[in-house]
Amino acid sequence: MKIPAIKKLVETQTIENLRQAEEQLLNEETPAFDIEGEDEGEKLTHVFGAIWILNHMGDHKVDFKTALREFTQKVRVSIN
Repeated sequence: MKIPAIKKLVETQTIENLRQAEEQLLNEETPAFDIEGEDEGEKLTHVFGAIWILNHMGDHKVDFKTALREFTQKVRVSIN
């Protein structure tokens, strides 16, 4: 998981575009826009992270840095 790749998606894509890309990646199709990542799994992680952050920013009225910090904390907890 690369934070700059997630940040780029948050800044350049809508939630609708990201959800469409998520579905395309799950169906082994090529998304309409470039997604950084070494493989499909990493690309899917970046898309999922961007969707989570955009939803969190909208639902909780927080800025990108706060939403990103909360997302990375959730990832760390899930790994441990």
